[in-house]
Amino acid sequence: MFMFTAFQTCVFTRVFTCSMAIIYGVFSASNLIAPSVVAVIGPQLSMFFSGLVYSGYIAMFIHPYTWSFYTASVVVGIAAAILWTAQGNLLTINSTDATIGRNSGIFWALLQFSLFFGNMYIYFAWHGHVHISDEDRQTVFISLTVISLVGSFLFFLIQKPDPEATPSEASESLLQTESTESASIKALQLSVTKEMLLLSISIAYTGLELTFYSGVYGTCIGAMTQFGEDAKSLIGLSGIFIGLGEILGGGMFGMLNKCNRFGRNPVVLLGLITHFVAFYLIFLNIASDAPIAPEEGTHLQAYITPSVEVALLCSFLLGLGDSCFNTQLLSIVGFMFREDSAPAFAVFKFVQSITAALAFFYSNYLLLHWQLLIMVVVGFLGTLSFLVAEWVVVSSRRDTDYDSI
Repeated sequence: MFMFTAFQTCVFTRVFTCSMAIIYGVFSASNLIAPSVVAVIGPQLSMFFSGLVYSGYIAMFIHPYTWSFYTASVVVGIAAAILWTAQGNLLTINSTDATIGRNSGIFWALLQFSLFFGNMYIYFAWHGHVHISDEDRQTVFISLTVISLVGSFLFFLIQKPDPEATPSEASESLLQTESTESASIKALQLSVTKEMLLLSISIAYTGLELTFYSGVYGTCIGAMTQFGEDAKSLIGLSGIFIGLGEILGGGMFGMLNKCNRFGRNPVVLLGLITHFVAFYLIFLNIASDAPIAPEEGTHLQAYITPSVEVALLCSFLLGLGDSCFNTQLLSIVGFMFREDSAPAFAVFKFVQSITAALAFFYSNYLLLHWQLLIMVVVGFLGTLSFLVAEWVVVSSRRDTDYDSI
């Protein structure tokens, strides 16, 4: 939460599309080595050192230069792969089959508080500002750097699970150092299993919509001249509403986990419906050229009179739907690949980051309705594949304790 309060605020403050495309491109490639790094130095140190790199990326904006901008984008892409692989490993080894769903929801809710706090600060600090001075920018990024560093050092408070409490020798082996060669090979082997191939379509969809809600949609809102002079400041407000949706979803599917006796499928279906409603309202409310409009914005109108209220409702729905997909994907990957969680989450992030990078690339060229159509098609196929993957889990582990997601 601390780290991404800083990082996500950078993204919503000014959408550096090229930087994000570089980050996610390097991120995807680096997932091939991430399991080996986590196996050698352990998940805790992996997250700490990755956090320091994130802090350096944020600090770069205090006095930005072209060379440092692109160099930092490459380095943080490598760090992101290690960070998220280690996070998935830590989440799994600190959970049981009965608590992985709850813990995934709690983690996701706390993580997404970053959208709420960071964007709230930006909205109130810069409300009504057409141009941001160097002094204002430096103040913000110095503060964000400190916040990110606090988050990095908090990783040292994570306790390792008691070895006696682990359910099997395979789970206990996750706490031991693995060879770098076997970890990377295992990730490649997992990537072609039936279960991971089924989940890959759903994971790919989360990459596309990650790009959309974290970059494209804010750009669209800021480009709508019909929203008035404060259109730019609405980007921060949109981030707040996305965060509220994420927090509600993560909390609901985590804390109320025990109430769900029907598996993960209803939550994923809810996410798909929520997103489809949001996409339809965005299609009606936002001009089609908004993603590629010049800096002065677009004067085109969509199919209804542009409404700030509808735009913010869509932000909330995007966040809620995203939490539905991500909490259930974290849960099912941790459940299905408990014995190989670090390689499994490396594959997860490889697929997600490569589609996010692809989406950042085409977002500069495609009109809004084409971007929405791509997400509708991939989201529908991804949901179908998730339903099948969940059925495989239920069928293969019918004799295990599967009361909880």
